[in-house]
Amino acid sequence: MSIFRRRGSSHQQLEQEHPELQSESKVNELKAAIGPLSGRNLLYCTDACLRRYLEARNWNVDKAKKMLEETLAWRSTYKPEEIRWHEVAMEGETGKLFRANFHDRVGRTVLILKPGLQNTKSMENQIKHLVYLMENAMLNLPEGQEEMAWLIDFTGWSFTTNVPVRTARDTINILQDHYPQRLAVAFLYTPPRIFEAFWKIVKYFMDPKTFQKVKFVYPKNKESVELMRSYFDMDNLPTEFGGKATMKYDHEDFSRLMAQDDVKAAKFWGFDEKTGSMSTSHAVGAAVAPEPALV
Repeated sequence: MSIFRRRGSSHQQLEQEHPELQSESKVNELKAAIGPLSGRNLLYCTDACLRRYLEARNWNVDKAKKMLEETLAWRSTYKPEEIRWHEVAMEGETGKLFRANFHDRVGRTVLILKPGLQNTKSMENQIKHLVYLMENAMLNLPEGQEEMAWLIDFTGWSFTTNVPVRTARDTINILQDHYPQRLAVAFLYTPPRIFEAFWKIVKYFMDPKTFQKVKFVYPKNKESVELMRSYFDMDNLPTEFGGKATMKYDHEDFSRLMAQDDVKAAKFWGFDEKTGSMSTSHAVGAAVAPEPALV
């Protein structure tokens, strides 16, 4: 018995000294707990994906399994990978949410949000639009990169353009529950004083890990500006975020880009663009599909 104890202790010590071994071990545990997968679930549940769910649940396999199963159930009904740009294009006409044409310093995809440009009333469509852009941003992450950055410009924001607290809560829940460890940082640039009242309510819906990634930036606050500089090249960063680049959202150009990405998404997920059904050839080859960032 003493031999087994020593071996166990040695293995535990080895994992403590080499965290990547513990990570691999936990991923394998979660993989075994989930059981055999097929089709889109197999494409979704890469090792990188399982690792993100484990990180979100502090490496507790049972909790990560429950969280992942809830996501798979949500994806099977909501079908975020099947949303197409033409379904949500109206939401994006003002440029209130779009994928930037630049990355942060480590190559992460950047989403730009301008809540002051809110142009629609349907909360359901607004969430659908965000989910579409999340899926698109992940599709465009560089290989090996799992996270993205958000830049939020509050120009023109007021309580009349603000989303209801209930919608904010539902949106946060979707992002936290079904897109764990996707957000690297969210910069809230010059939010008005009246936003503080809304923030005091909304922040209670966030888990601590998400809350810590939200950064308030004010041009006159040197520390917050320097933090943003550490994430972005000032030559790429738009002037509305304190950078040097001039950026003008062109809805037609962006729509063309999204139409191209829709074809790319359909090819990745392996379904026929017209019917939405899995193609046999792709389903068979899913087991050896490359591990993408889109998880």
